[in-house]
Amino acid sequence: MKPAGFDYVAPATLDAAVEALAAANGEGKLLAGGQSLLPLLNFRMTRPAVLVDLNGIKELSFIEKRGDHVAIGALTRHRDIEHSPLIASDLPVMSAAMRHVAHLAIRNRGTIGGSLSHADPAAELPMLAMFYDARLAVQGPGGRRTIAAKDFFVDALTNCLEPEDIVAEIEFPILRHDGWAFEEAAKRFGDFALASVALSIRRGASGIEDARVAVMGVADTPLRLGDVEKRLVESGIDGRISDRFAEWVASSVTPNSDLHASGEYRKHLLAGLAKRAMTTALAMKG
Repeated sequence: MKPAGFDYVAPATLDAAVEALAAANGEGKLLAGGQSLLPLLNFRMTRPAVLVDLNGIKELSFIEKRGDHVAIGALTRHRDIEHSPLIASDLPVMSAAMRHVAHLAIRNRGTIGGSLSHADPAAELPMLAMFYDARLAVQGPGGRRTIAAKDFFVDALTNCLEPEDIVAEIEFPILRHDGWAFEEAAKRFGDFALASVALSIRRGASGIEDARVAVMGVADTPLRLGDVEKRLVESGIDGRISDRFAEWVASSVTPNSDLHASGEYRKHLLAGLAKRAMTTALAMKG
């Protein structure tokens, strides 16, 4: 199929892109990697009046360490995040997750800003934004503002952006932890996840001193499991910690059934992934 007709704009700056999007009066769409947008255009599931191409805006593609966090430009390709030594060093859970993102051809073109804005509940980058408690810098006609990841994802395939807003960059805090893991299950490697869990811990003399836990594929948005994090900190490390962690994670979600898997199967699958994740994190030497 072919898309319906539209006007095409290729601005060279972020300000010009915001102006073009605002001028479209809610009838504009942004083109970054195009891995989600182009199929929607071809099936005529979306029919924008104007397509604003961001690919000429060089300022939107970068990976930088800024003190205690890593900043990533919205136009940065998945492949650049996947192969970045800085990401591997300072955001290891993200580094591990990136090889699960779709397939090689898609990672070559897909962008972090596009993935976050698309807000697919079974995509890795939205879950990682929740896991790291990321902050998204968003540019609109009124200037730049910052949105916390927990406020950004509203529902499946729905974010909180206004029609004229553009994600410019994302800041990911660096976790000073000594154990971590990322586990995912899909029907085929590279497909959207049936269930996934991300875990990072910092151990001390009394047990786990700090923890991060997030899951995806089991709700309409990615989830950060704050209650599970609290229980990990309050619980000592013993021979049953991996089993208890699996039980806590599974009991924290109520997945819906769909054509890919039943809710009960997703819940069971998530428990197994959580147990494996904790075993992996604990096996790392601090």
